[in-house]
Amino acid sequence: MKTKIAVIGCTHAGTAAITNMARLYPEAEITVFERNDNISFLSCGIALHVGGVVKNAQELFYASPQQLAELGVTTLMRHDVLNVDAAAKTIEARNLTTGEQTTHSYDKLVVTTGSWPIIPGMDGINLENVVLCKNYNHAQTIIEKAKTANRITVIGAGYIGVELVEAFEMLGKEVTLIDNMDRVLYKYLDKEITDVTEQALVERGVQLALGQMVTSFVGDEHGKVTTVLTTAGQYETDLVVLCVGFRPNTELLKGQIDMLPNGAILVDDYMRTSNPDIFAAGDSCAVHYNPTGDHAYIPLATNAVRMGTLVARNLMEPTIKYLGTQGTSGIKIYDYNIAATGMTETAALEAGMNVKKVTIVDNYRLEFMPTYEAVTLKVVYEAETGRIIGAQLFSKVDMTQSINTLSVCIQKGMTMDELSFVDFFFQPHYNKPWNLLNQAGLQAV
Repeated sequence: MKTKIAVIGCTHAGTAAITNMARLYPEAEITVFERNDNISFLSCGIALHVGGVVKNAQELFYASPQQLAELGVTTLMRHDVLNVDAAAKTIEARNLTTGEQTTHSYDKLVVTTGSWPIIPGMDGINLENVVLCKNYNHAQTIIEKAKTANRITVIGAGYIGVELVEAFEMLGKEVTLIDNMDRVLYKYLDKEITDVTEQALVERGVQLALGQMVTSFVGDEHGKVTTVLTTAGQYETDLVVLCVGFRPNTELLKGQIDMLPNGAILVDDYMRTSNPDIFAAGDSCAVHYNPTGDHAYIPLATNAVRMGTLVARNLMEPTIKYLGTQGTSGIKIYDYNIAATGMTETAALEAGMNVKKVTIVDNYRLEFMPTYEAVTLKVVYEAETGRIIGAQLFSKVDMTQSINTLSVCIQKGMTMDELSFVDFFFQPHYNKPWNLLNQAGLQAV
């Protein structure tokens, strides 16, 4: 008998799971439920699209329903799943085009429902020109509305918020960035690096409104937003983009499988939930976070693609273990290349860990070369053991691959002692005889 596989949601994790399952299990009957009219949208490209770097939004899709159909997959687009009965192994779905409701059975269920922006419940949130930033339709709305908006307010200074601010500023807009923390990119970087990032934004005329909470939005007589009110002031605006973070989209399975308090699904090393026939991947899940050894909610496209691929490999029997994640990420802001992996010093101290740090500022290559640029590298490690738990890097020259190297070090539980003497090449075009990473290890020792 054919195995019936149902997949709910088709962005990064879903697309990776489906394409791999179609290849690995050609006999299986795979049905995909997707409430949007598109799949596999790279939301991390929205700011590039808004800023005009990526002219054609179609380039931000890397798969289509047609491609899935060619693999023998049944893709039910514009189908909203209303209910999952894990005990009966059934799914109820509504066709959003016709309104028709249908019930489907499954043998294996793959939950790749992703995340949804956190929408604060406050006065004026439903005014016109207060918009979200997550999917393709949001991207098109932002671009359309930004054409006629001179003053734009971005709420939330995470990666997406900061990238949008840069894109709007480069389009010649007056931009205000509001966040409740006292600095930008608080989750990813420590103060040494966010200070320089903030300076780069302020130098280009961006207004930073940090350490304050938005309390409400005020509109005109036509229901269009005109003002953002915060705990510290008010800001006139023509357009507001909300980027206050994401929460897992997992209401369908509440009470049927184990989750974190925020609704992130808990999976084992093989992407299995607490129900052996339900697998989950991507932004709907918690991940195994190597720096602490605990489960954490870290919605990143890289995690999603890896986890989706592992679902396919482990669906019929456990074969390949998930290695966990360091939450490794990067961002380019103006001339600066920034990357981070693992825990910041701030996060480690907040978690009650006893940590030390090394911060190195050095030119990336020898000074007899025609040009050279300064690089700032910060490595955070456990005081007693020397185990590396996090790192951040900041420079005008692209040295971001060093953070990928340190991600491997954290995954393997390496210490600063070991980092001191790892074999890295030297060539005057690229670096110095003692590699920056070796230097960090040596300085700690």
